[in-house]
Amino acid sequence: MKGAMDYQKALLDPASVFDNPEEVLEQIELNKDQQIEILRRWAYDANEVAVAEEEGMDGDGPLILQRVLEILDKLTDGVDVRQSGPTKLDGV
Repeated sequence: MKGAMDYQKALLDPASVFDNPEEVLEQIELNKDQQIEILRRWAYDANEVAVAEEEGMDGDGPLILQRVLEILDKLTDGVDVRQSGPTKLDGV
């Protein structure tokens, strides 16, 4: 994690607060609902990066997205948080 944990900043830009999605689970300051919300927002951001990569930009969208979704799956006891919405960005 990069410095002291700032929940509001983590909601806006999880990657600016945490070095990797696994660190979200290590934060004892966060309850399960807060962890899930941060990871859902991280998944949304990673999905946007993946879409940009499809359009020729560089990044690690699919890799980080997969990691975030795997952690979310564990936190939500297998509830499918990857249900797709009608857009390319999914409904995460």
